[in-house]
Amino acid sequence: MPIPLTPKPLALFLCLATYFISAQTPERSVLVKKIDQEIVLDGKLNEAFWQTANSADNFWQLFPTDSLKSTNETIVKIVYNDTHLLIGIEALAVDENFIVSSLKRDFSARTNDNVTVLFDTFRDGQNAFLFGVSAYGVQREGLISDRGAAINGFNLTWDTKWQSECIRFKDRFVIEMAIPFSSIKYPEGSQKWGFQTYRYDLQSNERSIWTNVDQNQIPINIGYYGALVFEEPLPASKMPIYLIPYVNGIISNNFNGEPISKKVTVGGDLKIPVGNSLNLDVTLNPDFSNVEVDDIITNLTRFEISLPEKRQFFIDNGDLFGNFGSFRDAIPFFSRRIGIAKDPSGNTIQNNIIGGIRLSGKLDQNWRIGVLNIQNQEDLQNQIASNNNSMFALQRKVFGQSQIGLFMVNRQTFKDYAFLKDTNRFNRVIGLDYNLNSANNKWLGKFYTHKSIQPDDRQGNLSAQANLVYNTRIWRFSSDWVFVDQDFRSDLGFIPRSGVFKSGTNMVRNFYPKKGNINSHQIDLLNLMWFQQDLDYQKTDHIFRLQYQLEFKNQSQLELNSKTQYVYLSSPFDPTRSVGGIPLPDSRGYNFGEWGIRYLSPYAKSFNFTSEISYGTFFNGTRFSYKGSALYRIQPIAVISLLWDYNRIELPKPYSSANLFLISPKFELTLNKNLFWSTLIQYSNLTDNFGINSRIQWRFAPLSDLYLVYNDNYYTQEFGPVFRSINLKLTYWLNL
Repeated sequence: MPIPLTPKPLALFLCLATYFISAQTPERSVLVKKIDQEIVLDGKLNEAFWQTANSADNFWQLFPTDSLKSTNETIVKIVYNDTHLLIGIEALAVDENFIVSSLKRDFSARTNDNVTVLFDTFRDGQNAFLFGVSAYGVQREGLISDRGAAINGFNLTWDTKWQSECIRFKDRFVIEMAIPFSSIKYPEGSQKWGFQTYRYDLQSNERSIWTNVDQNQIPINIGYYGALVFEEPLPASKMPIYLIPYVNGIISNNFNGEPISKKVTVGGDLKIPVGNSLNLDVTLNPDFSNVEVDDIITNLTRFEISLPEKRQFFIDNGDLFGNFGSFRDAIPFFSRRIGIAKDPSGNTIQNNIIGGIRLSGKLDQNWRIGVLNIQNQEDLQNQIASNNNSMFALQRKVFGQSQIGLFMVNRQTFKDYAFLKDTNRFNRVIGLDYNLNSANNKWLGKFYTHKSIQPDDRQGNLSAQANLVYNTRIWRFSSDWVFVDQDFRSDLGFIPRSGVFKSGTNMVRNFYPKKGNINSHQIDLLNLMWFQQDLDYQKTDHIFRLQYQLEFKNQSQLELNSKTQYVYLSSPFDPTRSVGGIPLPDSRGYNFGEWGIRYLSPYAKSFNFTSEISYGTFFNGTRFSYKGSALYRIQPIAVISLLWDYNRIELPKPYSSANLFLISPKFELTLNKNLFWSTLIQYSNLTDNFGINSRIQWRFAPLSDLYLVYNDNYYTQEFGPVFRSINLKLTYWLNL
C-alpha cells in the first residue's frame, strides 16, 4: 500500500532529495599551499614545490559535448607566497603544431591554443578576474561582470601587471604564471575564492573546463565555479599607486582652409588604492581620443547604434556605472557620451576634458559603490557649454546572487550661455534596479524604474522594464517589457527611441544528436512589438523571426532564418540616405520580410570566413544583402582580413534606389610580443567616407606604449581629402 505524502513525510522527502542532489554535485575545490621559496619564472616547473602542489585537473569537455572527460589532459597547479599567486600549467596535446592567431596581447580564445584561469576573489558570484596564456606565451587579462552569464559581461580592455612564461614541446605546452596580489582586489583575510579554468585545444577540436558546465553556457559563467582554498588567510593587498602620464604630439590638417594644426598635449591618470577593494582614479587633461578608430557600420534603421567603450579610465568597475537600465532600450549612463559633443550643424566632434575623479569598488562582501565626476571644457566656437558630468551608484547583493541598485546621473552647466536653451541647463536621472540571478544562472531577470528631471520637467518622464529569462541546457524562454516615456531624457545615456512601449518574447530549443557530424542544432523564435505613446499606443513596429542553426563537430555553423516585419513611419524616412532623395511618406504602415542564410567556417583554420545572404521585400521595394568576412593567418606574425557589407535597395519611383558598399580590409603584423603594426582601411558610400588608420605600437615596458599613428579620411562622392593627421603618443605606467 503506498504511503500518502502528508506534510511531514513530504518535508522529509524534500530534505532527503535536496541532500542527495547536493551530494551528487559537490563543489570542486583545490587546497592551495603556501611556499616561501624563490621562483624562477621560466616555464619549466622544475622547482621542488611544483611536485607537491595540488592541482585542478580531470577536465570536462565543454565542446563537442558536456558529458565526457577531455581527450588531452590539462593540469593546473597552484601555490602562493606572500606577494604572488603562482600557477603552473601543463597542457598535453596531439603534437607540436599549436595554433595561434598572432603574438598580440588580449587574443581571442577561440583562435588560439590556450589555457585561461578565472578568480571570483570576493566569492560573491558577481564579478571575476581573468588571466590567460596562449601556447606561444601571449597574455590576456579581463574583467567578468554580470555573473558571466552573457558575452557582454566579458571585457578584455582592462589591463594590469603580471608575468608569465611558456615553453612548447612535441606533445604539450607548459605555462608558468605569477600574478601579484597587488594586481587584483580581494578581502583582507579571505581564505576561499571562486575559481574556474578552461582550455581551448584547437588541435583536437575540443574545449574543456575544470568544473562541468552545460554545453549551451559560456565558460566564464560564474554560476559554475569551484573554489580555491588557501592554506592560510591572505594578508591585506599592498596595491601600489599608479601614475600614468602621457605625451601626445599631433600634426593635423582639416582641409577647410584653416592652417595646419600642430599641438602637443600632456596629461595623465592616477590610480590610488583605497583599502583592499576600492579604487580612486584621477584624470587630468586626459587624451580620450583613441589611437584605434571605431569600426564603421552600415545602419539601415531609423535609430542610433552604440559602440563599445575602450578607454581605460572607464573600464575598471565599468559595469557598476553602465549596467543600469536596458542596454538595448534605455541606458541612463553611457560613458562614450563623455568627451564628445555636437556642433551647430549636428556633427559629432571631440570635446576636451579638463579632468575628473572616480571612486569605485566594493565596500564589503555585499555592497559596491561608484562615484564619478568629470568636467568638460567649453567650446564657444562650436557652441558647446562646459558641463559637469557626474554619477553616483550604490549596489547591494540580496537573496543569494541577486542585486538591487540605485543611482543618480547629473549633467549640468553652471554658466549662462547665450546659445544654450533654458531646457538644456541640466538633466538628471534617478533610478532603482533589481537584477535577478539564481545560483546557476538558470533564472535571470531585470526590473527597474527610472525618472528623468530637467528644467521643463513634466508629469511622467519614466523608463521601466520587467524582464525574465529561464535558461537550461535544452530550453530558453524570455519575456521582456520596456516602457520609455516620450519625455524621458538622459543626456549622458543611450536611448535609441523614446515614447514607446516594447513587448518581446523569445523561445529557444536546443538538440544534441548522439551520432553524426552535427554537434547541435537549435530552433529560435523571436517576437518583438513596439507601441508609440503619442499615437495612442498604436503598434509602430513588429518583428517576427524564425531561425534554425546547425553547429557541426568541426565548429562550423550554418544558420537559416526567416523574418517578417511591420513598420509604421511616424515621420518621413529615406533608408538609402541619398543626397536629395525623396523620403518615404509618414503616417503609413509597411509590411515586408526576408529570408537569409549564414555560414561560418571553422575559425581555427588558417583561412576562415563568414558569409551571409538575405533577400526580401523592404518597405515598398526590395533589398538584397550580402555581407561577410574572410581572414588569412600566417602564423604567428601576420593576419590579413577583409570585411564587406553590400546592400542593394530598390524602391519604386520617385523614391531613391541605391547600392550601398562597406569594405574594410585590415593588415596586422606582430613582429614579436612587444612590437605591432596594423593598418585598417574603411570605405563606405553610405557615410561618404574613405579612411585609413595605420598604427605602430611598441610596448617597451609593462603596460607602457609608444604609438605612431597615421589617419587619413576622404569624401567619396567627390573624392577629396577631409582630415589627415599623424601623431606620436607615449604612455608610461609608474609605480609610486
